Amino acid sequence: MNHYDLVVIGAGLGGCSLLASLEKLGYQGRVALVEAGRGPGGRTASRRSRTDPKWCINHGAPAIKLSESLPSAVDGLLEPLRDAGTLQRIENHEVAIDANGHVVAVDPASPSPGEWWTGRPVMASVCEGLLGQSSNKLESHFSTRVRWLNRTPEHWTLCDQSEDWQLKAKRLVLSGNLLAHPRSLAMLQWNDVPLRSAVPKGVDTELDAVLTTLEASASTVRWNLMLDLGDVALQTPALPWQIWLTPDAQTRWGVERIVLHRQTDARLGLVAHGLHNGATIDPSTQPALLESEAKRLGDVLPELLVHWPALCKALESARSMGVMRWGAAQPLNHPVPSHLQWCRQSTVGFCGDWIEGPHFGTGEGAIRSGVALAKRLTTDS
Repeated sequence: MNHYDLVVIGAGLGGCSLLASLEKLGYQGRVALVEAGRGPGGRTASRRSRTDPKWCINHGAPAIKLSESLPSAVDGLLEPLRDAGTLQRIENHEVAIDANGHVVAVDPASPSPGEWWTGRPVMASVCEGLLGQSSNKLESHFSTRVRWLNRTPEHWTLCDQSEDWQLKAKRLVLSGNLLAHPRSLAMLQWNDVPLRSAVPKGVDTELDAVLTTLEASASTVRWNLMLDLGDVALQTPALPWQIWLTPDAQTRWGVERIVLHRQTDARLGLVAHGLHNGATIDPSTQPALLESEAKRLGDVLPELLVHWPALCKALESARSMGVMRWGAAQPLNHPVPSHLQWCRQSTVGFCGDWIEGPHFGTGEGAIRSGVALAKRLTTDS
């Protein structure tokens, strides 16, 4: 029962869009989804509290910026989510802070043109909604990190660290690149890149090109501090939903942006997206880095929120909900060429915001890549 026609690793926007697109295209194979997190979402995941059932905050990407004109296949995936209220346009404003601490207007082209849309009640609802468009043939394996990959001419084998858990698949898709990128060597203290070990160099020239590209690619790291600010009353004018820092301000304070997230019980959540200082991240250094980043971000927030007295006041009694580390918050360079999304000889495919295109590095780019790969999979014999 652990044999599948297709296994997709990663339940972010790319992987979930791929699965929803395959359903629309009539794909009939037996499919499994494997995700290291406790549920779908990837970088659009939402953090719940084990002790506070009413608390759930968007600790990664708080919204998706979508183009005004989307390809029909992409729009077809998102339309049911809009109709259900799962994907909603953000109406209230965003601002920026410059290096002098002044509030300034946000450049409409930064980080990309378009309109912001968010998930309701949380961002993870978007990926949940996309998975809801898949058929009952989909089997999900959450809280499962794949460590070992092996490929024979007939199938792929996937195993966790202990090798007690195992799946086999005719075809494999990576919607995140950790199993193919050298960053796994430091972050997880692995001694190999699993995909490279599974398919040695020279066996598949297309796959070699993918892995060479990823070896040269870099991505950002974020330390996201989550706070419960309590019952902060609505103000006139209303509080911004997002406070960007200009590039010079990011250099000064080490923060990319601050996001406010109103909870269902009216409490206000805050996430400070902290920038990484370049220190080595591995299992031995991460606990100390989490602690130091929590303190650092907590120390700079009063300075950044000085223009919003209600927020500054709430900081005095704020409850910390912890710090999340995002090891690859956004790809920066060397996207994988779109024509290499499917390596036919090795029967392995790729999707996510790290695929080449005009929306490289964005949520829209991840969705588009999943749609594009679904077409390749349903036409490949």
